[in-house]
Amino acid sequence: MNCRQASILLSAQQDGPLTLSQRSRLRLHLLLCNKCRNFNRQLQFMRDAARAPAHWE
Repeated sequence: MNCRQASILLSAQQDGPLTLSQRSRLRLHLLLCNKCRNFNRQLQFMRDAARAPAHWE
């Protein structure tokens, strides 16, 4: 799996579950690729920020 494929799967898992094969391949890629791990953390941060209640002052 290359980084482009991994980024597509990382984005897709935001919308729904991946297949077992996709999860396995993605997990292996993330073990080996620091850039994709960082991208995954950024996606998680954005998802969490979007779900958090707004604090308007």
